[in-house]
Parts: sequence; C-alpha cells; structure tokens
Amino acid sequence: MNISAQVLDGVYGRPASGLRVRLEQSVNGLWDDIGRAETDGEGNVSKWAESRLSRGLYRVVFDSDYYFSGLGIEAIYPEIVVVFRIREESGVCQILIMLSPSTYSTYFGTRS
Repeated sequence: MNISAQVLDGVYGRPASGLRVRLEQSVNGLWDDIGRAETDGEGNVSKWAESRLSRGLYRVVFDSDYYFSGLGIEAIYPEIVVVFRIREESGVCQILIMLSPSTYSTYFGTRS
C-alpha cells in the first residue's frame, strides 16, 4: 500500500507548506522511524507516494509546533499523531489534516 498525506492550515486557509512529518511503523511494540519528509507548497507529502507499506500498524507524526513557531504562533498541540492499521497491501491510504494552533481534524481513507 502507498501513503499520501496533505496538511491544510486552518488559520490562513491555505496548504501548510514546510511542515515536518515522520512515518513510523510498530515493530515488536516499539515505533521504528521509517521515513521523514516535509510538506511541499501544496501541503502534500509526495516523498512517500512510491513507498510500499506492508500490513501492520503505522503512525504519522506531524510537527505542528515547528510549523506554527515559524509563523510566530504557539501551538497547543506540539505534535499531531495519526495511528492507523494497514490490512491490505494494495491501494493508497490518504491522510488529510486540517490544523490550527488550538485544534485539528483528521481524515483517513483508502482507495484502490
């Protein structure tokens, strides 16, 4: 399965570019860092589009503290963590985050 992520800035109503993101996989109950990226000008993480993920438990960690401090704003949630399980190895999982300094919402979906 491939993964795609997009982050939108709810304060300014635009893509959140330059946000640091980590992809981790659960291995024997511990989180193993398997990829790091930064959102592009459209708020997308395109670096992982070609990565093939096997079945298992994963999480994506969005560094909202770093992003908002660059804008001169203090974030209540320094990190936004989305934990998910891959059950099938085909298709694409999509993660969408809408963030602001004091709240966030997530969407997780899959497509073949």
